[in-house]
Amino acid sequence: MIGFLTSSTGITWIAVVLAILFLILLSGIRFIPNNRIGIVEKRWSFVKGSVKSGLLALHGEAGYQPQILRGGLHYLMPIQYVVHMAPLVTISQGKIGYVFARDGKPLEPAQVLASNVTASDFQDVVAFMTSGGQRGPQRRILREGTYAFNLVEFIVITEERVYALSLSKEESDTVRSMASVIAERSGFRPVVIKDTDDMVGIVTVHDGPSLVQGEIIAHIVGDDSKQAETYLLYQPPLRHGRDDPEDDHRGRQRGRGGFLHRRDGRRPFGQGLSSRGAGLQGQPRRVE
Repeated sequence: MIGFLTSSTGITWIAVVLAILFLILLSGIRFIPNNRIGIVEKRWSFVKGSVKSGLLALHGEAGYQPQILRGGLHYLMPIQYVVHMAPLVTISQGKIGYVFARDGKPLEPAQVLASNVTASDFQDVVAFMTSGGQRGPQRRILREGTYAFNLVEFIVITEERVYALSLSKEESDTVRSMASVIAERSGFRPVVIKDTDDMVGIVTVHDGPSLVQGEIIAHIVGDDSKQAETYLLYQPPLRHGRDDPEDDHRGRQRGRGGFLHRRDGRRPFGQGLSSRGAGLQGQPRRVE
């Protein structure tokens, strides 16, 4: 009789332990709605250890992972992983968004905006980092659409809100201050010059090498219809300030100065909102 009771108690305890293990394993199932993303944080790694430098764990270490989870069911090892839910980044029609990278190579001493010549895909953190992506404000802007960004690596500032996974109150206050400054300067809406207004635009650039002695106007950009990146609308500003000084002969503006945009001909698809009809041919004017 005693042996029977002992055997029954043992079976009960085994069943309880198995039930607990089953519930723990079941907790590894994560559901991500289709209008959100999951940012993965790894709590420990016995093999890779912790991140030695930087913010993201690019090689499987413990820390924030570069890959995000899209909508659907996913399974991650319970307790070892934490999933932070975040929204998709949405840029409204007729507006633009600004991107700030938290991790990457540091900017050069005279550099204001990070170069996106080789690192231009913000939706692929690994490609961005391995292609020489720089931390700080990015040259490339976001146009209308919906994007799936890792909001640990990237902060996106729009007119409606700031998209980011908050890491500290001080950083959040700084980003909100940046958003306020951009809003005060109407920086969330593209500059539109209408033919009916008979106006031209003068641009002053605050990034790039200084003008050589004796020059007061930077080289004209947007004058060649074969250069789709710079013709008509000077955005995204990828040709300006490229790292190769031998590229000056191709008509790119380098340094600080101003120019007037040509407003005749057709605009390339998706390259802004300027007029498509024939209009005024801009000539250089002196700026500060």
